[in-house]
Amino acid sequence: MQAIDKALWFIESHLAEPLTLDDVAGISGLSRFHLARTFAAGVGLPVLAYVRGRRLTVAARRLADGAPDILQVALEAGYGSHEAFTRAFREQFGLTPDETRTLRSLATLKLVEAIRMPDHASMTAAPDRFVKIDTLLFAGLRKYFRSEDRAGIPAIWQAFGPMIGTIPNEVKGAAYGLVLAPADESDDAGFDYFAAVQVKRLDDLPEDLFGARIAGREWAVFEHAGHVSSIGSTCAAAGEWLAQSGRAPKSGPMQMIEVYPSQFDARTGLGGCEVWVPVA
Repeated sequence: MQAIDKALWFIESHLAEPLTLDDVAGISGLSRFHLARTFAAGVGLPVLAYVRGRRLTVAARRLADGAPDILQVALEAGYGSHEAFTRAFREQFGLTPDETRTLRSLATLKLVEAIRMPDHASMTAAPDRFVKIDTLLFAGLRKYFRSEDRAGIPAIWQAFGPMIGTIPNEVKGAAYGLVLAPADESDDAGFDYFAAVQVKRLDDLPEDLFGARIAGREWAVFEHAGHVSSIGSTCAAAGEWLAQSGRAPKSGPMQMIEVYPSQFDARTGLGGCEVWVPVA
């Protein structure tokens, strides 16, 4: 199922861009024919029907939130006119965009949610190395996810990617995915995900960005050499090792960091990355 994982990752990471079956097949490593058969069998929808459903679902959420300009929502969903968007929207959901905006509800809509295949721990038995790092400052986009909704994480990177290189006081180089405990300590079903870069200080941040200060500590580092769509297996392995090691910190918001070095290619998902877990 790795080919489907790669296809799903690419679709979610590039949902706002023009996508063809050839584009998705190229990333998956399969021919158009084999991807079409494999994807439909695994996901339950043809590739482009899934793409269309995902785009219209994003549009539906914007409309239910009261988006003032339906044409702008249509353009962002890849439709060149209000009429074409309305026709596709009605075919998908049985309501028009205007009706959805008026109702301010998604209750009657059969949405196409982002799909993520289950994560299984890799064969990694121990960290590749340990590192001790001083206090780090990060700036980026932050969003709460339920564990079952984590397939939506690539959309954060899609939004944050164009900002990299433009953030005040940014430290050039790697990008980071911070997995933080939710603000509500009683919430054991979700987490905050923070797509970020390291910064020298947190003042002068744009209003739409969040800042975070991560205290200095020791980390266990797990290298992930494969495609980024399977990073969940390395995260699972790191979590299992941490639980069995007896070195897991007793408290604190930081749960895990994904480190994407400069050689990581955000379009192909290749280039390697790392998973860090705190051990002190």
